[in-house]
Formats: sequence, structure tokens, C-alpha cells
Amino acid sequence: MSNEVEKTCVASWCADDDWCSVTCTAHLIGKKWHPVIVHRLLERGPLGFNALKAEIDDISATVLSSSLEDLSENGLVNRAIVSEKPFRVEYSLTEHGASLEPVIEAMDEWGNGYLRETSSRD
Repeated sequence: MSNEVEKTCVASWCADDDWCSVTCTAHLIGKKWHPVIVHRLLERGPLGFNALKAEIDDISATVLSSSLEDLSENGLVNRAIVSEKPFRVEYSLTEHGASLEPVIEAMDEWGNGYLRETSSRD
């Protein structure tokens, strides 16, 4: 594993003394809103801050800003200034961020199944 990747992932070892790829993935998208942000950008394409916030009902502006900064620092989200006057920023997925599509889709499918099962128990 390259030093660059090691820096972005939690230094966690698996039982076989190899870097734990699951821990690395969890570190990159494991915060509460990170997968939701990636999911919305996958579904809607590039979005401005307010449009992205409108896509995620319960997230505060502070948490969204912090999450976008974290995702950007980890190379998953691009932040581009699209207008100076009025100032407007647009967020989009990088190639690495877009490569999370099968992971996010699997999470979506699993979550839908789980929600159906638990609602049928009630």
C-alpha cells in the first residue's frame, strides 16, 4: 500500500498483519453523513451547497460544510468555484468518489431490505 493511501486510512491492522481495507473504507465514508452526501452527488450530479443541503433534510449547514471538507481532503469530492459574483461553489465527485457507486448502491439495497423486514415485523 502506498504511503499516500496509508496516510488517509486509519492505521489499523487485520489479523494477518496487512492493512485492513474495510477499516480504510469505513474511515473514508464511515461518518454519519458521508455516504448520504456521496449518494446524493451520485444521483443528482454536481450541486451547489444550498441545493445539496436541500437534498439532505436533517443535516445542519455546519455539519455539511465539515463533511464536504473532509470528503474533499480525502479526495472523494471536488469543490469548484463556479461564480465569483455572486460567489457560488459547486460540489462533485472525483473519480475516486464516483468509484464508490457500487458500495453506496449496496448500502441502499441492504437498507431498503432491512427497512422492509423491520416494518413487516411491526
